[in-house]
Amino acid sequence: MNTPAPVAQTLAQKLIARAAGLPSVTTGEIVTCKVDMAMFHDSSGPRRLKPMLEELGAQIWDKSRVVLVMDHYVPERDDAARKIVRIARDWAREQDLPHVYDSQGICHVVVPQHGHIRPGMFCVGGDSHSPTGGAFGAYMFGIGSTEMLGVVVTGEIWLRVPQTIAMDWTGRLNPGVCAKDMMLAMIARFGMNGANYQAVEFTGSAVRALSMQERMTLCNMSAELGAQTGLVAPDQVTRAWLAEAGVASAATGEDWSMWQSDAQSADITHAFDAGQLSPQLAAPHSPAQGVPIAEHANTRIDVAYIGACTGAKLEDLRFAAQVLKGGKIASGVQLMVAPASLKDRALAEAEGTMQILLDAGATVLPSTCGACAGYGDGFSEGQTVISSTARNFKGRMGPPSTQVFLGSAYTVAASALRGRITDPREVLA
Repeated sequence: MNTPAPVAQTLAQKLIARAAGLPSVTTGEIVTCKVDMAMFHDSSGPRRLKPMLEELGAQIWDKSRVVLVMDHYVPERDDAARKIVRIARDWAREQDLPHVYDSQGICHVVVPQHGHIRPGMFCVGGDSHSPTGGAFGAYMFGIGSTEMLGVVVTGEIWLRVPQTIAMDWTGRLNPGVCAKDMMLAMIARFGMNGANYQAVEFTGSAVRALSMQERMTLCNMSAELGAQTGLVAPDQVTRAWLAEAGVASAATGEDWSMWQSDAQSADITHAFDAGQLSPQLAAPHSPAQGVPIAEHANTRIDVAYIGACTGAKLEDLRFAAQVLKGGKIASGVQLMVAPASLKDRALAEAEGTMQILLDAGATVLPSTCGACAGYGDGFSEGQTVISSTARNFKGRMGPPSTQVFLGSAYTVAASALRGRITDPREVLA
């Protein structure tokens, strides 16, 4: 009797199959998956889940698998914010939740920094940028409050197995070019629905050369491609980062070799040469309005903003410091820096990176979602802003008249230095 040949599986399919308790899955198949971790924050979580759970008379299926982060409405600036945060804090105490991070930074950075995401896991998050977790070889995606209710009560969620689109980057990025530029180039090419709720896997030598936090940027902004999740297969970079975060399985050398896509298993592959990529810019009012930075060079700016889970991690702060070291921001320009987490801020302070930013004239803001989520230190009527955040929709980060350009932390820092949109390579040279 002939044994059927094993079906080639993508990393996404392997992760879904494990969560569904199946040997393999096929594109388009609908399966029910067990959830390893559910994350939500003060905006998406308790204020919505608490009344629904009470109405159902239901309990959380496994409190050890739930992570709550207060990052959107802190520090509380008005009565509405105080109410939202109070509900979250009170509910966390009532439920005796073991994993609560209050004002420690942005959920997509804080959660992996505390070792909650590991290769092989299947996770959901109450935020559209939850695919950040895919940088660690886990399947993670964002869901709404009603879906989260189902997860919190049952520990399960159904899923249609997506296609896998491989974004294969060969070569190596040049100085002054980083993962943010890669993403802006891909979003410009394919549009914000280019991945149409599919799985995007970032592959190739250029991706393997990236640091862990740069891989997080790729997976984070897979949301702007319209993907359900973004993925990078785990390797020694992953292991080293997780071991430092205190993940025992990373330190003991747990075998993660199965969490790789089989050869030729992707449904679609797009090829890119990292060495040919220049700094990119997304013009108002969409991340898909991406062009080489030269097209908007010399546009005067009022504000330079380095913030958000996408653009203010330790690596991003280092990029900015490389540009700003020994310099001063231009007269009339505000440089705002909101580190993505307290841990990243502390590390940046310890190594001198934050001092470089301060010496250049930066104002340091709390480690929260802040202006990116349209809360706190937003921007004013008619201002022109260059930002390291993920989105620049009209009215999101200020009044509709605010013009927000998106770029890397390199580009934001160079533009703050010159007072106009500037290719960071001009400064680094």
